[in-house]
Amino acid sequence: MKEAIEILLQISEDQSVPRNIRRSATKSIEMLNDKSMELAVRAVNAIEELEDSTGDANTPFHTRTMIWQAITKLEIPRDKKEDQKDEYDDEFDDDEFDDDEFDDDEWEEWDEKTQSWVIVRKDESLDD
Repeated sequence: MKEAIEILLQISEDQSVPRNIRRSATKSIEMLNDKSMELAVRAVNAIEELEDSTGDANTPFHTRTMIWQAITKLEIPRDKKEDQKDEYDDEFDDDEFDDDEFDDDEWEEWDEKTQSWVIVRKDESLDD
């Protein structure tokens, strides 16, 4: 976050950068320093503000590159615990699978409607 703010400060103080772009950088810095919101929310708000500047035809190329660098630094900040855990990991490790976790009458399936994994239980009435 500090690195992103430093980049944005350079942009906001550069007189060769159009005023609206400098204003956007300053506004992004203010968003990032607003302690009333969570870090991730501040980062997303700042990114949205900055993305508009990258599409502006008046943005100098060197400034556009700096904005992209700042956005990269702000991309969804996560703590180390979240980085270590990947709940959507497609890899399957047979050694970690616990056969006792599910009965023979239940299994997991991907539900397209809810876009999540669900436990499916065999309907006893279908056994007849």
